[in-house]
Amino acid sequence: MKYTEHGEQYHIGLKHGDVGEYVILPGDPKRCKKIAEYFDEAKLVGDSREFITYTGFLDGVKVSVTSTGIGGASASIALEELVNIGAKNFIRVGTCGGMDLNVKGGDIVIATGAIRMEGTSKEYAPIEFPAVANLDITNALVKSAKNLNYTYHTGIVQCKDSFYGQHNPEKMPVSYELQNKWEAWKRLGCLASEMESAALFVVGSYLKVKVGSVFLTVANQEREAKGLENPIVHDTNKAIKTAIEAIKILIKE
Repeated sequence: MKYTEHGEQYHIGLKHGDVGEYVILPGDPKRCKKIAEYFDEAKLVGDSREFITYTGFLDGVKVSVTSTGIGGASASIALEELVNIGAKNFIRVGTCGGMDLNVKGGDIVIATGAIRMEGTSKEYAPIEFPAVANLDITNALVKSAKNLNYTYHTGIVQCKDSFYGQHNPEKMPVSYELQNKWEAWKRLGCLASEMESAALFVVGSYLKVKVGSVFLTVANQEREAKGLENPIVHDTNKAIKTAIEAIKILIKE
């Protein structure tokens, strides 16, 4: 079932005209109002389940922010339905946990690709198909982070469906798999772990739309394990500003 009886998308509750071609995708619904404060003339246009949407303007161009909830399943629903009503360019803004020892709490991570250790993308593409961020959006995010003079890293992130599988793998019945693969990801230079990008990148490839991701690093459990300085940062403003400036760059270009 795609639409309600009034023509709105079934889950996000929105129709054509409600959103712009550029959409920021946070996970947390409470983050939407914070992001919308960077827009001109921002208005709440949707409030359905975990999907909160504001629409406004940046540099005279209509833009939106829609929350996706936690994980790839709900994120892919938001992406599909937003594309159905005209959105074309997406930036996921969220948080991540650092894996590479060079990634500290407070740093920005811009994903160039994602490890598909989640379930949603497998219902769109064979596992051999890579989850890759759009180059135009990634380049805009990098340029934005440079302009803002933020410490940033670009590279692969790991995506999973179980938060506690990451943080308490030894307690899980499949601890042998979780711990062995985590060690492999580290050896391969994976920067950080999060939960949505793999699904968004694969669904974006399928739908022929542009998707990128930028994250605030909250902390790094590998630095903590080695007794290294491990700042813990929860303020997502850096990641939000990076995304806002990236959209302005994309609009200008």
